[in-house]
Amino acid sequence: MKPLPRIWLLSDARNDAALERALKRLPRGSGFVFRHYHLPEVERRERFAALARMARSRGIRVVLSGSAAQARRWGADGSYGSHSGAMLATAHSLRELRQVRRAQGVLLSPVFPTRSHPGGRVLGPLRFRLLAAQSPVPVIALGGMNSAGSRRLKWPRWAAIDAFLR
Repeated sequence: MKPLPRIWLLSDARNDAALERALKRLPRGSGFVFRHYHLPEVERRERFAALARMARSRGIRVVLSGSAAQARRWGADGSYGSHSGAMLATAHSLRELRQVRRAQGVLLSPVFPTRSHPGGRVLGPLRFRLLAAQSPVPVIALGGMNSAGSRRLKWPRWAAIDAFLR
């Protein structure tokens, strides 16, 4: 099993137009989570294939938001979500974190304020670290993250939606 990447890029409708540029800015050995829930299935699969080729050419692991079976069919390195068999799980609370069992990592969010959920409740650095200490698997910080946020949080693994767009 390959080591879990320290830095992850997540896709969505907001960053779709700039994903190629963002993938070029990701360091080698990073990870890419393809979500793109906004696209119809055929278009979603085509967009996944194009971005996966580009990511892999740069040494970036590719994870599909979908079932483990779908991720295998599409040729992803793993799946993302709250389902059994996900390579990357998601959690927003201690209860959700305790439900993670077999994933290689879990994205714990939101750490800081985000554009996705303006004015929403955030964990903050202290609560994030307290929750992360309870995780049965490695934790990836998500929510308002970028390299400066990672340093402020003093946490080595982080993910972002728009940190690599600028």
